[in-house]
Amino acid sequence: MPGPIKVGLVVPSSNVTVETEMPRILRRHPEASFSFHASRMRMHTVSPEQLRAMNAQRERCILELGDAGVDAVLYACLVALTAGGPGEHRRVESAVAEQLAAGGSDAAVLSSAGALCEGLRALKAQRIALVTPYMRPLAQQVVDYLEAEGFEVTDWRALEVDDNLRVGRIPADLVMKAARDLDLEGVDALVISACVQMPSLDLVQPAEDEFEIPVVSAATTGAYTLLRKLGLRVDIPGAGSLLRADARSST
Repeated sequence: MPGPIKVGLVVPSSNVTVETEMPRILRRHPEASFSFHASRMRMHTVSPEQLRAMNAQRERCILELGDAGVDAVLYACLVALTAGGPGEHRRVESAVAEQLAAGGSDAAVLSSAGALCEGLRALKAQRIALVTPYMRPLAQQVVDYLEAEGFEVTDWRALEVDDNLRVGRIPADLVMKAARDLDLEGVDALVISACVQMPSLDLVQPAEDEFEIPVVSAATTGAYTLLRKLGLRVDIPGAGSLLRADARSST
């Protein structure tokens, strides 16, 4: 693929983290280069009402990204899809692909919710624990969604922050405290941030070293799934074992 791979991001208007963490991850790729292009959907408070209103803006965002000729589109709001009920990421990814195809684009399509599931399956993780920033009712919907996908959520924590700007400023030590409070006995993987807005990239590798189990985040599973969909090597250091998949298989 000549030149930088253009990645389109559909993000809530108050999200600031995915546009920093995804480039930080992917600039470590040994072969490919990337550029990032965002279209925003208005959303400030992480509530069912605002999530529904935000999702209604999706088609405009996809039109805008199609105009940019992107090579891939990431629908980067995990809870917006899990709040839609089981299987919602498949419905949305299919609708986005159809809309792009109607405009003559064959861009790869993924979502944060679908990517989290794909990354956990790549790790062969069955029993998982997770940390979310959401209020408990929305966090429970994330848990229910993952369990409908066949995972067993053995323990979880909700930090109960509903202001999405504040989610982007949750301190690392608060996330790690929540992770350390989890019962990780017999767990196959830890999702240290089930949200692309809650900063976590700097925690993934240290947490994996500390807990001695695979650790992922919405950002790292998004990067993993993006690379797989583009047919690129998955070998990125310092962001957890999921992103060293091809390095592990070659040894």
